[in-house]
Amino acid sequence: MGINKDQVEGRVKEATGKVQEVAGKVVGSTTQQVKGTAKEVAGAGQAKYGDMKSNLKSEMDKDPRQDSKNSR
Repeated sequence: MGINKDQVEGRVKEATGKVQEVAGKVVGSTTQQVKGTAKEVAGAGQAKYGDMKSNLKSEMDKDPRQDSKNSR
């Protein structure tokens, strides 16, 4: 199972959002804090989407005959 584009981009957005949020706190900018939090949440959502996409691909790549042998 490899890493896909959504997983990488999502985690990068999460990290940059956190940095922006903390920077906003340091300089006292509520606007920057909110923008950072929003970016962080959006990144987390994108990363989760990438995780689900990767898991689904892994499940679809499995040999269906293997599942029938395990269920007996």
